[in-house]
Amino acid sequence: MSSDAGFDRTLTQSDEDLRRARERSLHPTRPPLQVPGYRAERFLGAGAYGQVWVAVDTNTGRRVAIKFYLHRGGLDWAVLTREVERLALLFADRYVVQLIEVGWDSDPPYFVMEYLDRGSLADRLNAGPLPMHDAVDLFRDVAIGLVHAHGKGILHCDLKPANVLLDQDGHPRLADFGQSRLSTEQSPSLGTLFYMAPEQADLKAVPDARWDVYALGALLYAMLTGNAPHRSDKALAYIQQAEGLEEQLSRYRQFIEQAPRLKLHRHLSGVDRALTEIVHRCLAVDPHRRFANPQAVIDALHSRNARRSRRPLLVLGLVGPFVLLSIVSLFGYNVFETALDDSRDALTRRALEADRFAAQFVAETVARELDQRWRILERVASEDAFRTVFQAAAAGRDPTARRDLQELLERLDRDHVLADSDSWYVLDRRGMQLARSPIKENTLGGEYAFRDYFHGQGRDLPRNAQPGPLNAPHLSIVFTSEATHERTVALSVPIYDQPDDVDGRRVIGVLCHSVGLGHFAELRADERSGNNQLPVLIDSRKDEAGLRGAILEHPGLKPLREQDDRAAERLYLPPGTLADLERLRRLRREPHPDDPAEAVQTNELAWIDDYHDPLEGEADERWLAAIEPVEVLTRKRLGVRDTGWAVLVQERYEAAVAPVQQLRDQLLWRAKLATTVVAVVLAGLWGFVILVLNESPRLRWFDRLRRRTSLTPQSNTPSSTGLAGSSLSSASISPPTPSETARGEGKVADTAGHGTD
Repeated sequence: MSSDAGFDRTLTQSDEDLRRARERSLHPTRPPLQVPGYRAERFLGAGAYGQVWVAVDTNTGRRVAIKFYLHRGGLDWAVLTREVERLALLFADRYVVQLIEVGWDSDPPYFVMEYLDRGSLADRLNAGPLPMHDAVDLFRDVAIGLVHAHGKGILHCDLKPANVLLDQDGHPRLADFGQSRLSTEQSPSLGTLFYMAPEQADLKAVPDARWDVYALGALLYAMLTGNAPHRSDKALAYIQQAEGLEEQLSRYRQFIEQAPRLKLHRHLSGVDRALTEIVHRCLAVDPHRRFANPQAVIDALHSRNARRSRRPLLVLGLVGPFVLLSIVSLFGYNVFETALDDSRDALTRRALEADRFAAQFVAETVARELDQRWRILERVASEDAFRTVFQAAAAGRDPTARRDLQELLERLDRDHVLADSDSWYVLDRRGMQLARSPIKENTLGGEYAFRDYFHGQGRDLPRNAQPGPLNAPHLSIVFTSEATHERTVALSVPIYDQPDDVDGRRVIGVLCHSVGLGHFAELRADERSGNNQLPVLIDSRKDEAGLRGAILEHPGLKPLREQDDRAAERLYLPPGTLADLERLRRLRREPHPDDPAEAVQTNELAWIDDYHDPLEGEADERWLAAIEPVEVLTRKRLGVRDTGWAVLVQERYEAAVAPVQQLRDQLLWRAKLATTVVAVVLAGLWGFVILVLNESPRLRWFDRLRRRTSLTPQSNTPSSTGLAGSSLSSASISPPTPSETARGEGKVADTAGHGTD
């Protein structure tokens, strides 16, 4: 065994043979023989048996390679004749190096071959691995060359990179058939380490076509990775340390059989699963799991190429329906959402219209209630009995007059319960409180001339102010009552000293009725306007703190006050809503009944499509609302008096558009279900197609289905091979003839380049 590196390592060549070959490889200046018709041009190389020269055919100018066998007496004529015979049988095969002429009787003997100036595949691999596509193309061409050789009954038995030459186009040519065997022979033939099948490394082995299949797989592995399979310095040293050829062969077989499964090529770019499977089947240790012959390898390559060529169509067929389904779903979803948006807008507009109608209805109800309270106050204030008792109490001459006035107020409180937290009180012309029901000792006798409900100026004055009493019914601003400590509003009317029909009468006091915020029972009773609609009463005037938009009544105000009695002080309408209310009031003052646009603008100002309630729901919850001023018809000239109050009716946006949302959820659920069903059906159909087209031997029942349905992919061998393949196995080998036995076959020559020995 030799220890020099390289791909062309022949098992039977000794170190002495290699030493002599290196000595002969010194460049001679003249060829050993001048071959007639050829002019020697340059020395190409030398081997164990002779030299190879590049020569020129003097007739055609074609370059050829001439191989001289210098040591005639030491020649293994069986090797020489075998190679010549095999090359003659494969004459004109473009996948095999062509034999041109043989000089049997010359001294030394020679034969002339075609010259390939690009060298061997081993020379190419010295520069590194080949790209995957180049490697597969060379692999296929070499396999075709082996199919041609097997078709002639010739097994190469020593396929390796050094025995594959490259023509000017980079196509491979098989060379060195010195170790080849006919399919009818049974004599062993040893190949090259790490390219030789494990069962071939036996001096009693019978030639088998699967030897070339193993070498073919090793050749592809070397082209992909740059190294022979399982080859390493450690493995080489382990084999070479054995004594004798048989021990070396035994170690080689043992090493290959115990070697782990090859994985290196799996990590290479472009090496797919099908190509990996081809390499593994070629290099299978068990010959029965290997491809039966090179034609089966070519069929596997064609199947791989067919699958690769179908892959874009399969991907398109698989992805295309899903893409189309996604596009249709996208457009459908867009149309669906547009229709839903239109429906939401329609429902929103309808809800706003309903809220506007409810706000108008509630505002009219509140106006009637205010007018009713003023009427009650005016009727009481104009009664002679009340006026007489009041004047006596105000004069202070009768000590029982104030008690009588107190009893009168308490009777009024019992007879006219207008709210669940109302108060009645009377002030004299200086603003002193003479009586109150329910009675509050802390306020009786107090001076309240500064209050808006006394003077009617729309604001509270400083406490030391001395304004005169009001002379018309008045609705006060929101103030904090000293009696109840609640935020309160008061309705007040003047008390005259004379009946209405007497001229020159004057105001001698003020009769008031106050209600705490959150206690307008008639407003809460009007919640029947809708289960989802919540009425809110608002004072748009400035209160005692100078703030506008105080919330007077709200469905959630009373429960909140029970938790925090000062909660009402922090509840105001948003400024934007107040601005819309002011614009609405201005439009009301200058009506244009004949202008449709004016009516539309009035409606839009009354609508609030993105209202945020300070009491109900989450802070960012969207509400729909409509607002309407509270205006009372005056009895004089049937005028309208704006009270400064407004009614806002609100409802949750989600509740208003709930039917659309429910429809959306139902349709989306059905669309998702339909899409899922379509996707599952498409995936199932394409999964079935892929399984049917899969040629894996593990899917035998699918293989039977493919045959029955004529869906089996056909792998047509190219016509350039010239044959459909030849199945050669050890079972087809016949016993050797006597002439073959007499040749003493079994020696292995190491040839490189153009057959150099």
